[in-house]
Amino acid sequence: MPHLQDILNEIKWTQHLEQVELWYVHRGAPQNIKKITGDTIQNIGRSFLETTQATIPYHRITKILNEGKTIFDRKKLRRKDKQL
Repeated sequence: MPHLQDILNEIKWTQHLEQVELWYVHRGAPQNIKKITGDTIQNIGRSFLETTQATIPYHRITKILNEGKTIFDRKKLRRKDKQL
């Protein structure tokens, strides 16, 4: 599985990062999940993502959609690991 940094960089350089929706664990938010869009991303770092509102470690990212299509879903990955 590609690293989230690689996925986001590929979108940044070949498509439109603004069309990305990203869900991540944010304690205190409703159901502890918060959603942002790609236009808030300022820097795609090695182990975290910097946005206009926060610095988000990759391990907190739960889902990424690009143009409405799911390109990363941590819950589905966990289910696959349990089946192995």
